[in-house]
Amino acid sequence: MHFADGEVPAAYRRHIGLKVVFIGGCCTALALALVTAISLGAAQVPMLDVAKSLLGMATTARFDAIVWNIRLPQALASIVAGAGLSVSGAAMQSILRNPLGSPFTLGISHAAAFGAAFSVMILGGGMMTSSMVSSITITNPLATTAAAFAFSLSAAGVIIAVSRLRGATPEVMVLTGVALGALFTAGTMFLQFFADDVQLAAIVFWTFGDTARASWQELGIITAATAAASIYFLAHGWSYNAIDAGDETAKGLGVRVERVRMVGMLIASALTAVIISFLGVIGFVGLVVPHMVRRVIGSDHRFLLPASIVGGGLLLLVSDTAARLILAPHVLPVSVLTAFMGAPVFIWLIIRGRGGR
Repeated sequence: MHFADGEVPAAYRRHIGLKVVFIGGCCTALALALVTAISLGAAQVPMLDVAKSLLGMATTARFDAIVWNIRLPQALASIVAGAGLSVSGAAMQSILRNPLGSPFTLGISHAAAFGAAFSVMILGGGMMTSSMVSSITITNPLATTAAAFAFSLSAAGVIIAVSRLRGATPEVMVLTGVALGALFTAGTMFLQFFADDVQLAAIVFWTFGDTARASWQELGIITAATAAASIYFLAHGWSYNAIDAGDETAKGLGVRVERVRMVGMLIASALTAVIISFLGVIGFVGLVVPHMVRRVIGSDHRFLLPASIVGGGLLLLVSDTAARLILAPHVLPVSVLTAFMGAPVFIWLIIRGRGGR
């Protein structure tokens, strides 16, 4: 783009300004949603007291305990997991030049579910205890998490290895991911067929994505992984813009397309594996949020990626809050709600016609 007299046209500044305003609006909505989510629950905490507690101002010890020990870790886990899954989905869709790119379609979530089932059946993680009415806890969560993480990375490793053998094209990556998804689903069903009642319940329980599982320590690991991956993706926003224009165009602009594609896939897969291994399978966030954001602000990755980060955190936080309240006192797994919400929204986006790509 050439600017007369070195000045940026007013129309372009307005175009960019609207994108920045949208991202700023999402950040504001996310802050309000965080305070609201912490305020609502079995024990109501006034929003003013929530804000005081978060700012370190004087409030009651009971409110501080509810805010810092119970609801804040879950709310932050929702935000960070939603941001991580969404930015991974946005990056995968650009890298693969395929609107269906997501941890689900590439088989990474199925691999994590198989890893958890393997741990329950083979490593003895299927013993369960009831700490309260209708509450189930897997007694060996470390082994279950480690197995889910290992199998998620193995799926990413197979995709990358096949891509290196056959050339890192989007078609090869997507087809390999679809095949792996079918393979790990069959493996999980095989284990479930031979599981006893306790093991089968533990396997099914793990597959329910639940942000309440994250402790402060696990939240720290997920946050560090999400921050590192997000910085990498944001730094390569121009490269993804070039790849959107076609591989040949990107190479002409000096982008090492295959390297960007391989490294991006590895980082997105590793981030997804970290989140899923700690929280369980949470679907549709990584697929739907980038599409929703793209329809509003377009496909410029300088803005699409940060907007997906904020939008993913906001969507999963709102979904998690609704899941806690909609059938109170029972808590609905957030993965169920995201699937119920995500599928109709995605179909609506398809029916509406052209996306932002």
